[in-house]
Formats: sequence, C-alpha cells, structure tokens
Amino acid sequence: MVKESKTRCIGILTSGGDCPGLNAAIRAITKTAINVYGMTVLGFMDGFRGLVENRIIHLENNTVSGILTNGGTILGTSRDKLHKMPMGNKIIDMTDVAIENLRQNHIDCLVCLGGNGTQKNALRLHQAGNVNVLTLPKTIDNDVAGTEITFGYDTAMQIATDAIDRLHTTATSHHRIIVCEIMGNKSGWLTLGAGVAGGADVILIPEIPYDISVVVNYLLERRRKGSRFSIIAIAEGAVSIDDENKKAKIQKKAKVKSKKQNDSSDTTENNNDEIAVSSHNIFEESKASIIAKQLQKLTGIEARVTSLGHIQRGGVPSAFDRTLCTLLGTKAAELLASGIYNVMVSYKADSCIPVPLEKIAGIHKTVPLDHPLIISARLVGTCLGNK
Repeated sequence: MVKESKTRCIGILTSGGDCPGLNAAIRAITKTAINVYGMTVLGFMDGFRGLVENRIIHLENNTVSGILTNGGTILGTSRDKLHKMPMGNKIIDMTDVAIENLRQNHIDCLVCLGGNGTQKNALRLHQAGNVNVLTLPKTIDNDVAGTEITFGYDTAMQIATDAIDRLHTTATSHHRIIVCEIMGNKSGWLTLGAGVAGGADVILIPEIPYDISVVVNYLLERRRKGSRFSIIAIAEGAVSIDDENKKAKIQKKAKVKSKKQNDSSDTTENNNDEIAVSSHNIFEESKASIIAKQLQKLTGIEARVTSLGHIQRGGVPSAFDRTLCTLLGTKAAELLASGIYNVMVSYKADSCIPVPLEKIAGIHKTVPLDHPLIISARLVGTCLGNK
C-alpha cells in the first residue's frame, strides 16, 4: 500500500566529482520514493548542465536495479554552476532557465547529490527562485559541514590505505623515502585516516603547516635507529610554513590594494583572482614532488613519489558506503514525503537527520587540531610536520 506523500514528483542530479556510492544513493531514493510513496522520479543528466539543457531520464525500479555495487553515477556529473555556466564562448547565469525547466517538468523538489560546491549551488537555486531542494553529502574528502561522515570517504580511505600498505614493500626493498600524495585540497581527513591506518611514518595535512627541517630531522633519526625506509602520506593541499607566510603576504597586499581602489564588487573579484593566480604559482608543482626533492637533497636518501589521483574515486563502494547511502537515500525520500525541503540529509550518531542548508552550505569541515586521530598519531610516534 502506497503511503501518503506531500511530494508528487522529484528530480535527482549528481554534481561535482564522481564518487563511490552515488549509484547506491540514487537507488535508495528512487526505490523508496516510487514503491513506498508513489512519487514520480526524474533524473537530470550531467549535473546542473543537464538541468539547464533539460536532459531527463525517467527513473524506474528497473533503471536502478543492480546499480548498488557500481561505482560512478548512472546520471553522469559535471562541475558546472548555474550562475556561472560556460555557454559557447561566454559565461552566463542560467539560473532562470533551470528554474523554468523545473516548473515545466512539475518537479516539487530537486534532490542534489554532491559536496560543498553542490550544497552552495542548491541553496543558491532555492534562494533565487523559491525552488525546493534537498541534498545528500557526497565527497571522498569528508569535508562537508553538518555531518559526521560523507559517503565516498570510507571507500577512498580504504583505497589509499591499501596503496600505503603496498608501498611499504618497495620502500623496504629499496631503502627509500616514498611520498604518497592523497586527495584533500582544503582538509586532511582522507590523508590522516589512511596515513594512520596504513602506518605512515609522516602525515602532512593542510590543517598543520609543516616545517621541512622537522621532517628531515625525524627521517634522519629513523635512519640512525635502524629504519632504512620511510613512508610519507601527504595531502595534495598540504602547505609548508613558508607557503603560509607567502600566502599571507599576498592576501595582505591584495587587501591594501583593495582599500586604495576603494571600489565595488568588481574590484574585489579582481583581487580574489590575483590571490588565486598567485597561489597557483606557489603550488604549480605538486606538493608531493616538491617535498620529495627537498627530502632527497637534505637527507641524502633516495626519494620517490606516488600520486593516487583519481584511483581514489574509482571502483565499487565499500560495504559501509553502500549502507550509508541506503540510509541517507531512504531518509531523503521520507523527508520529501513529509514536505521537508531545503535541507541536507546528515548522518550523526547512527541516525539520519535534516540540517538546514543555510547553516552548512559553503562551510568546509576541517580536522580539529585536538582530534583523537591526531593525538593518537603523535602517541604512536608519527611525525605531523611540526614540533
């Protein structure tokens, strides 16, 4: 017997980078929405671009059958933003087009599966046209605020841990330093988790600017004590103390310039662009490559780099991510049926709860410096790049 629902038709899209668990979440939402509440479910292809271009598929039971274990997303994805979408040779605000397409398709709520950017874009869409949205937290970086864990993180951490396990054998055989670069531009959850689980000797994350001399002394001390190899797990967004100082100077210079010009948002945008460009110049070469060269020169020990890249986002989701996505997806359908919109479905204390989008959109969840994993890492003798 179909239960009563305040929502009749929903749209689903996946946005941002692909991630293990997206298909499991699509399946959970679709099956529950159709079979329990009698909703119509439409899928927009390739994220917000598919919404603008009105590229739709009807999601049915047979559409989502068998996709629980599949990586990627059957809907495709993109990083396009509605308010800044490349159209030909121009960047155009396509928000009004998206709103009109939702109305023409009689969609009561748009369900968006994605990370921090998706949370912001969904909220922006709601505020622009009073459109109902609901989101699920997806990212291997685990940096979405308002939830204990994001789906995709567990799978990626296991992949990175497996890689560190395998690197131990070649590092031991050749007596090398091996620097393993792991994803995480603004937060170190993935590197910290995999580094601790894989027994990395050094773990470098964005939250703790590292001192290269501290790392060098640590590695030389290991060598003196008889350890003839070392594994370094480094987040792609890790920064040295010198990098932080350079960035601070650039930002200070930009603020001074902005005050002198004393002007509008256009000036602010230009200054932000300057900061972004300058930062890109600082980090043009991967951090893993830079630190490997430094360590080889300063320690005299042969160093090698392994960058896991998109391997971390590929393959089948772990059992935990499949169950997490099923919990989040079924809860999403339940909230939709109750007419609860403009929230993210969060996972806290073994429960799925709605969190207002306006409270979490645009906020990156970083690793607290007093987090138990950081404390435990130090207690077992892991170097985190600072004293």
